Amino acid sequence: MSNSEINKNIIIVDDDQTWLNQLSRAFERRGHNTYVAKSVSEAKDIISKNDIHYGVIDLRLDDGDGLEVILQLQKKNPKSRSVILTGFGNIANAVSAIKVGAIDYLSKPAGIDDICSALFASPSEKASPPEEPMSANRVRWEHIQRVYELCDKNVSETARRLKMHRRTLQRILSKRAPN
Repeated sequence: MSNSEINKNIIIVDDDQTWLNQLSRAFERRGHNTYVAKSVSEAKDIISKNDIHYGVIDLRLDDGDGLEVILQLQKKNPKSRSVILTGFGNIANAVSAIKVGAIDYLSKPAGIDDICSALFASPSEKASPPEEPMSANRVRWEHIQRVYELCDKNVSETARRLKMHRRTLQRILSKRAPN
């Protein structure tokens, strides 16, 4: 197998089957050999048996988090490049992802062009900013959702931590995510 073929191998790890299928097809159309996994254990198994150079990995999976997958990929191939995707973006998660070896951290739903520009950017240059970054309202909504989940969906506790009235929080939680 030539070096250029090895560099075409990419693993996509996400527990959302529809998103997994879309990303896989998009990378295959761009000439990559894709491996897909829906869990940390499945991803680790694929990585142990194949020479993977790239990873697009969801942060939160049913059996753990994507940081474990990046660590495994880095251990097997120190030159691999990975991007973490998440529906719950926050600074602490982004820092953790970068520390374990991710080259970028993108919020879902990230477009394939944004993912590719982050994943395939030259190591010496920064990826260009996303074409359609999340709006400030969407970032706020994501943050509220994240705190709500961390508080085990306890509205009163979430409102206290966010220093917000409980009824206001309930109204926000009852609405759909802003664009």
